[in-house]
Amino acid sequence: MKEKTMLKPTFTKLDATVHAKKTYYKGFFKIECYQISHALFNGGSTEVFSREVFERGDAVVVLPYDPIEDMVVLQEQFRAGALKDANSPWMLECVAGMYDTGESPADVAIREAKEEANLDIKPTDLREVFTYYTSPGGTSERITMFVARVDSKNVCGVFGVEYEHEDIKVHKVSREHALSMVEKGEIVNASTIIALQWLALHYNTITHD
Repeated sequence: MKEKTMLKPTFTKLDATVHAKKTYYKGFFKIECYQISHALFNGGSTEVFSREVFERGDAVVVLPYDPIEDMVVLQEQFRAGALKDANSPWMLECVAGMYDTGESPADVAIREAKEEANLDIKPTDLREVFTYYTSPGGTSERITMFVARVDSKNVCGVFGVEYEHEDIKVHKVSREHALSMVEKGEIVNASTIIALQWLALHYNTITHD
């Protein structure tokens, strides 16, 4: 059988030009307006056009998984971006957080697991899955995703950093139950869906020790 050619982007970053950039808003997050042109597949280049980009910053997502009990740890918290949701703006999610100065992705994973779910995770408990863009048509945010091996026996409670207005309730459910919630549309947070679907394919590769 003939080996398939690896599919990769036609162009590189050198084929796009930022002619100007203006900050529209700067608060906890930032909105930038870019004047851009880029190469066309059929040759030539686009005219200069405008695109607003939500500069949210990069983040880390962690799915805590207990391979002995076959349980996942999820957390429930309020999300302003889901206020229009017909069911509830409280989302079932993975542990997640943004970088502080000088932190590595693993540092963020360990810190957020403690702050949000009271989980003590060591670097050797972490398995980095991949990095992806959440919605590159409008935001520059990139997520580094981990699965963390944990002991879920005593997981429970309400946690979070008070000055960040976090009020986070921790849940533990079986892997199969969590996946059924994805199938039924009961888990609607994108990062959590991605993490659980990865786990569905790879859970048997996560060792007990």
